[in-house]
Amino acid sequence: MTIKDSPSQLLARLAERYWEFECYELPLSAALAGVDLPDAVLFRESAQDHARRDQRASALLGEAEQIDARTLTAQEKGTLALLQRELVGLRAQHKVDSHLRPWLFPAGPDFTAMFWANSASVSDGVTARRYVDRLSTLPSYLLDVQTNIEIGQACGYRYPRVVVEAAVGNTRGILAAAPESSAWLSPFKRSSAAMQPVVQEQAARALALVRENLMPALQTWANFLNGLLARGARESLSCVDGPKGADYYRVWVRHFTSTAIEPDEVHALGLAEVERIDAEIAAVAADAGFNGNLAGYRAFLATDPQFVAPSADALRQSVEALCKRVDRRIPEFFGTIPRITYGVQSMPEAVSTRMPPAYAQPSPADGSTAGVFWISGLPSKAPTYLHPALVVHEAWPGHLMHLALLNEQTDIPAFRRYGAVKYTACVEGWALYCETLGVEMGVYTTPHEHYGRLEMEMWRAVRLVVDTGIHAKGWCREQAVAYMTERLTLSRETIEAEVDRYAALPGQALGYQIGNLKLRELRRRAENVLGPRFQHRRFHTAVMTAGAVTLPVLDDLVSDWLHREQKSETANAA
Repeated sequence: MTIKDSPSQLLARLAERYWEFECYELPLSAALAGVDLPDAVLFRESAQDHARRDQRASALLGEAEQIDARTLTAQEKGTLALLQRELVGLRAQHKVDSHLRPWLFPAGPDFTAMFWANSASVSDGVTARRYVDRLSTLPSYLLDVQTNIEIGQACGYRYPRVVVEAAVGNTRGILAAAPESSAWLSPFKRSSAAMQPVVQEQAARALALVRENLMPALQTWANFLNGLLARGARESLSCVDGPKGADYYRVWVRHFTSTAIEPDEVHALGLAEVERIDAEIAAVAADAGFNGNLAGYRAFLATDPQFVAPSADALRQSVEALCKRVDRRIPEFFGTIPRITYGVQSMPEAVSTRMPPAYAQPSPADGSTAGVFWISGLPSKAPTYLHPALVVHEAWPGHLMHLALLNEQTDIPAFRRYGAVKYTACVEGWALYCETLGVEMGVYTTPHEHYGRLEMEMWRAVRLVVDTGIHAKGWCREQAVAYMTERLTLSRETIEAEVDRYAALPGQALGYQIGNLKLRELRRRAENVLGPRFQHRRFHTAVMTAGAVTLPVLDDLVSDWLHREQKSETANAA
């Protein structure tokens, strides 16, 4: 007699094979997860690679659909739902030719290659040699992306002119730095083994590769982007203005929100959120002495020099001090804390111009180096009244804490443990929830800092309006800039960079506030169900140990936790 495998066993094996599929097809994900890859390839991005990936995803999806979910645990059901979602998403992205119109800015291939270098670590001769071997593959990666774009151009795909111009500016900013001071040499500079002869030998090899191979490849890439401008870049911003445009936008809206919401629904939600936050901002302005004069308050915040640090170093030091003040309150609100730490660094000034005020770079999965909270190298882009909200969003308890805990969750499949980048609404929603949690933590001490928190939320709310305005309503760049300028104190330069980002990454900006609203809804549900027995620490543990998931799966897992909490309470009462 043959004993059939249980659905749990089938799922566990399929999850393992899916992770093997990911490690081969997306080697950067594997490298960041600390997987020992069989070769030096970091990116498989040719058109042939994408065709193979689509075929393999189809076969895996067929297997996932055969698993009976009825006897699975809540976490196992979540794993199956996420497996299916990722495979369906891969196929949908291929169907609309996403690989033939890859992102150029701000997460273009040059930035992605730098992100890898900033995440990599060198601890001995073996890891140094492996790092340099991988470094040597970057020119081929750039060429594959270029070839895909050329195929896309023949299919009629065009990029907005402002997006290409921004991408050219980013690449030229990278090229402006001396090879020895580039991100690709940084793993050697921060290595504790930097003085070992074998490591020094590999550092010299890396410098030669950067100078002789990578920098010329980046120059070729910049020249290619310039050629896109000459060959007919679009004046319009909307991704819908081209072949398969509406389907392309819908695919990415669903990917980044992790829901089935339609663009028109997102736009209406955004308008309602803007109205709600406007009322809260008016109240804070009154507390600051600007009752009925919100425009005057915004002008004060935007122009008074007290809100701009005197230098990039002073800005970084101020943020570092604030991070430690927040860290002291963490144990009161969180019962589960990661082992890995983080640090604060300034972005290079040349890169800061086209980047947001701050961003988080998580620690690698092997814990070999700390996470990094990157703050702008341009103090005017990160005024002091935004600092508390930026800290709790990007550092602890936001991204760097959330993602560090995710890396430590050995009880969930590897594709979930290392897949946070695919779940914008959950990950960014958590970080935005932390901005509001900062009120309870006592992070905001002045009306200006409270305004900063609300401005950050308004920023995410207007994204719902502007992203859909651009891609579904036909808004031009000036219309989008004007809408944001009326509601934010950000400089025009920052707002223009934001609008260009929404044009460059259709749908990506939508996950933030949609995820935030879902987290707040779950928090209210837990408070209503548990009443005076609600505890921050237990709720936050339930949310954070759910991992990076879709919003529907997060709802299911928190609902399961609430059910168990109620059951435990009933048992204790008996």
